[in-house]
Amino acid sequence: MLQVLSSSWALMLGMMLLMVGNGLQGTLLGVRGDIEGFSAFQMSIVMSAYFVGFLGGSRMAPTMIRRVGHVRVFAALGSFISAVLILYATWTDPWAWTFMRVIIGFCFSGVYVTAESWLNNSADNQNRGKALSLYMIMQMVGIVIAQALLLVADPAGYVLFVIISVLVSISFAPILLSVSPTPAFEATKPKTLRQIMEISPLGCVGMFLLGGVFSAQFGMSAVYGTKVGLSLGQISLFVSMFYIGATLIQYPLGWLSDRMDRRQLIMVVAAVCAVGALIGLLSNGYYPLLLLAAFVIGGLSNPLYSLLVAYTNDFIEVEDMAAVSGGLVFINGMGAISGPLLTGWLMGAFGAGAYFLLIATLLAALAVYAAYRMTQRAAPTGDDMSSYAPVSMSSSALAVEYALEAGSEDDESTEAS
Repeated sequence: MLQVLSSSWALMLGMMLLMVGNGLQGTLLGVRGDIEGFSAFQMSIVMSAYFVGFLGGSRMAPTMIRRVGHVRVFAALGSFISAVLILYATWTDPWAWTFMRVIIGFCFSGVYVTAESWLNNSADNQNRGKALSLYMIMQMVGIVIAQALLLVADPAGYVLFVIISVLVSISFAPILLSVSPTPAFEATKPKTLRQIMEISPLGCVGMFLLGGVFSAQFGMSAVYGTKVGLSLGQISLFVSMFYIGATLIQYPLGWLSDRMDRRQLIMVVAAVCAVGALIGLLSNGYYPLLLLAAFVIGGLSNPLYSLLVAYTNDFIEVEDMAAVSGGLVFINGMGAISGPLLTGWLMGAFGAGAYFLLIATLLAALAVYAAYRMTQRAAPTGDDMSSYAPVSMSSSALAVEYALEAGSEDDESTEAS
């Protein structure tokens, strides 16, 4: 891990600062929206718009990079992000925010694609998995730091928006001053969603359901906190617990996944995660239980994403990895777009507790479907199973592809030894 850090510290530092900006803008908008009198459904549209842009960016970024190169795309998108972050505070209208969130999502997606291609270029077959692990850790650390910054200034003013704009601007300096352009992307023949569904029904269904869970965490947790009357400090810690849990529980579950039927682990993890959401639903606003619920949901749902990627990897060939990774991220993105919209509508109709109710329902559905899939096909044997590689749900299709490659490469190196 230290060897990976020494060779890519500038990229990792830049991405951590970038995630501070991205993590803070999501929470800050949730709090500021309540101050401005936006309804839960209006905020759900704003939050959903990020994933619309993200999905579009993940499709268009490789084409832009092939045309003008990594550095120009990275710098241009970074400039747009910094500018939009300032505009949030000067144009407090839900429809204006929706438009700006589409732009932000598009730009962040393109930035992730570019950064992750640099990351893969700096890694080799022996350390690709470690590089992905460090990359994911830095993303989570950045988001947790972001929640602490929420307490630095009044969210009703403009200082916090200036801070995140400055952080995002600074984040590009170490990256652009240290990396070299990578080779152009090769065109990949895409697979249809039907083909990917035939390869791994559980992977596809799980990705869609987790998209809704993740977007609720990333986009609506601060909105929930404002609706139940949490203070600014309480909201900061509440949102942080999702990502603290994700960082701490990822690796023990990864170790287990390489030693048992992954469908059983997916079923159990999803069921326990659903119970965590029910704890939040039944907490009646009791803050320690809300923190416990956030820790369990974040700690288990994020590794579920990596588990589904690894399980899908058990059934694909190396030449199909790029196409399948793009399909999985697209399916996850569709779920992420619908997640905030459903959450906002349910919170408006049934109260703030519907936030946890939707998460519990999605995770319970995943647990039930995993149990069903165990009756439809035999589990892969130990020789056919790929290794687990951690990947964040906020990453692009490139990171998923590299996780697939890392799992296969770890498998091959194990066999060779």
